[in-house]
Amino acid sequence: MAFLKIEQIRRSISGHSPTQYPVRKKTTQAAVSIVLRPGKKDTDALFILRATKDGDPWSGHMAFPGGHYEVSDDSLRHTAERETWEEIGLDLTGTAQYIGQIDPVRANPRGRDLDMIVTPFVYELTVPEVSFNPNYEVADVLWGSLREMHEGSSHTMGEFVVGGQTVNYPGYAVDDEIVWGLTYRMIDLFFTALDPGWAER
Repeated sequence: MAFLKIEQIRRSISGHSPTQYPVRKKTTQAAVSIVLRPGKKDTDALFILRATKDGDPWSGHMAFPGGHYEVSDDSLRHTAERETWEEIGLDLTGTAQYIGQIDPVRANPRGRDLDMIVTPFVYELTVPEVSFNPNYEVADVLWGSLREMHEGSSHTMGEFVVGGQTVNYPGYAVDDEIVWGLTYRMIDLFFTALDPGWAER
């Protein structure tokens, strides 16, 4: 899987032309960081486990670090970098190289009348070791293998209860957690940008 090596990821993402969604008056924008840790045999992606919080549609979910765009942000990329610093204490401007942007995702959380566009930005760590200082929004920081996700060995099914009914959903196992929903869709878009033969599961 040469396309999962960091050198090929750099080439593929830097040359990718992301889809552009129209931003309407009521559209909320957000951005996340896909932080990659290159290794000799694998490339890992950084995930956070969101803390449990009432009223938060992504409470307790696995996610990429990120959050809402604020008027003080210079750009959506700045939003991703600012939120990564605030959530886990990782300064991407000093520890990582920016690679590029992949296709955004429209978010429609259950039970919410929300038009949100989330834009993922990809970074490569350039220092051998980093430390984290999670804030109150983050319960844990985890690394997941891109190779295991792409080949399907970490693909799994989970379940949750909505309105008294159990719903099954696909995801990727990372340690004892499952990456699903919005972040799962972003991983599919990431693989699509890397691998022309990739088909969503």
